Amino acid sequence: MEVYNTTSSSADFTFMGLFNRKDISGLLFAIISVIFFIALMANGIMIFLIRTDARLHTPMYFLLSHLSFIDMMYISTIVPKMLVDYLLGQRTISFMGCTAQHFLYLTLVGAEFFLLGLMAYDRYVAICNPLRYPVLMSRRVCWMIIAGSWFGGSLDGFLLTPITMSFPFCNSREINHFFCEAPAVLRLACADTALYETVMYVCCVLMLLIPFSVVIASYARILTTVHHMSSVEGRKKAFATCSSHMTVVTLFYGAAMYTYMLPHSYHRPAQDKVFSVFYTILTPMLNPLIYSLRNKDVTGALKRALGRFKGTQRVSGEVF
Repeated sequence: MEVYNTTSSSADFTFMGLFNRKDISGLLFAIISVIFFIALMANGIMIFLIRTDARLHTPMYFLLSHLSFIDMMYISTIVPKMLVDYLLGQRTISFMGCTAQHFLYLTLVGAEFFLLGLMAYDRYVAICNPLRYPVLMSRRVCWMIIAGSWFGGSLDGFLLTPITMSFPFCNSREINHFFCEAPAVLRLACADTALYETVMYVCCVLMLLIPFSVVIASYARILTTVHHMSSVEGRKKAFATCSSHMTVVTLFYGAAMYTYMLPHSYHRPAQDKVFSVFYTILTPMLNPLIYSLRNKDVTGALKRALGRFKGTQRVSGEVF
């Protein structure tokens, strides 16, 4: 019988992290810090503009505001700890901290998987069935989309987190990653995880392939409709918009599929970290830039907000 040397479930974990190469650790820290603050600012501005500007009170922007909220939340579950640990020279995380990070990450990223798929459906209805858009994307439907996305993400978090963290872990509790991602944590398990990995694979098929298929199908129909447009300028604009959206979505889903659906034999810790960076750090910054801030409605709302702010400053200056 094979005997494993396990440790207490309450013992701390240690991250190998992204900053383990001293020659480039300072540069990586600076780049990730800039990306983090840009992501927070861009998503925060999007939420503010959509909430305060009446012209953005449409289903598309309502969904985008929730996407921005999710992006702000889930980049904040990973990056701040990583940056603070680098500054303090620490690499540890408690068992409870790892469990909380794992749950929040799965819930938030799961909600985004579903939301992106349903947002693509929103664009399909708007372009391919504009006359039925007010009915098919009513306020009630929008709230159902939001509730369904959060339910799907929460179900994933509540289902997978307790099982992942209940395995006995070996003496070496060194996670070769920069956060408590399931595949990296499972490598430390001193038990047979084959059945659980099969369950996780099925969950990933539901959470990744189905929403991604909806995105592909929706944009294929959109591009077909756009192709028959009489306006050449309209076609170019629509193709440019669709291609930028599809680039970000493919990066997001593709990196997640590599992490969760590719067989273990194809995985290398260094590659896993790079792919995880794409959908946990880069995507929250790219989403508001690609989906919204390049949009004339949003730039118009930003100019109006800045105009109101300058007007307020002028009035307050005259009073004092």
